Amino acid sequence: MMQRAATLLLMLFFTILLQAQSNTPITTPDSSLYRGDATNSGVYESPALLTLPEIRWQFDIPRPVRTTPAVANGLVYTGSENGTLYAIDVNTGELVWQKEIGKTIVSSPAVVDDVVYFGGGDGIFYALKALDGSEVWQYKTNAGIFASPVVVNAVVYIGSTDSNVYALNALDGSLLWQFDTEEAIWSSAAVVDDVVYIGSRSHDIFALNATNGTEIWRFETDGRVDASPAVQDGMVYIGSRDGVFYALDAADGTVIWQYDFESEIYASAAVTQDSVLVFSLAGKLVAFERESGEVRWTYALGSPAYSSPSITGDVVYAQSETGGLLHALSLTDGSELWSIRTGYEGDWRSSAPVIVDGVLFIGSNDQGVLALQTR
Repeated sequence: MMQRAATLLLMLFFTILLQAQSNTPITTPDSSLYRGDATNSGVYESPALLTLPEIRWQFDIPRPVRTTPAVANGLVYTGSENGTLYAIDVNTGELVWQKEIGKTIVSSPAVVDDVVYFGGGDGIFYALKALDGSEVWQYKTNAGIFASPVVVNAVVYIGSTDSNVYALNALDGSLLWQFDTEEAIWSSAAVVDDVVYIGSRSHDIFALNATNGTEIWRFETDGRVDASPAVQDGMVYIGSRDGVFYALDAADGTVIWQYDFESEIYASAAVTQDSVLVFSLAGKLVAFERESGEVRWTYALGSPAYSSPSITGDVVYAQSETGGLLHALSLTDGSELWSIRTGYEGDWRSSAPVIVDGVLFIGSNDQGVLALQTR
């Protein structure tokens, strides 16, 4: 009898412990940018999820989520194909507010100085108060906006499928300058040392003066450039639909090294001080030594792969269409640590993982938004 009572008490203890862990408040930053920062590094300062996680909460959305969540000020912001931007409580997964625009939202939101910025399929760029969703300002472009904004020094930089890069005053939405790339833009800009780096379906990668929009250089590839550039220590890392991944000199656009995937590249790279992680649409994830381009390891996750990899510590998180799985791999050797289903197979799973305070947030094509934490 006493042994049974002890067993029941032990089970109760672990139940309470797990419940307390799942209710631990999540500490969030004051701002959030696509791919983690203005360099588009895809690296997040957070404890890594080393073991198979569980779902802390799930927020159901009736249409697929293509956007990468923004996490700031205690809220998770995400857009959906149903034309709605949602602000969700980071701890409970409950809706705080929503904004309906009537057209698909693929542009991932950015949150800076208590304002959330995003573009809509209606060609309008929106700035809303982050805490209640009320409108601050909007700016109309001439075609749908599917790229994600970056906000630096009170300036918002955004590309539109009308072929223009826009620099807007973050306070009132007034136009500071625009630059015509001559083809639609799906790439999201990186801004480093007063230079804007961005790709275009003109097959080009551009470096523009961030203050006035004048062209510094352009590099021509043999395919559309939908991926977003990542910039690290004077080098620009970006893939093209021509199947080649390029490491360019940030100063003049000359090639430092390149790698032919022999498959189109849509996803953006994740870049640390030492490594570059790149997906191709064929589903091959490759880890390169950052400066030399030497291949460190490869991992076949299945194709196609639209979502960009993300990194915390020594763990890289990546998902492909195959099996609807999100994978966690060792950054050191590419060995798999765990995998978990975050959607159904296929259907352009482009949302990338965002990791904040040990919790991973990701959009799904059939489960809305998920918050995952270590068991």
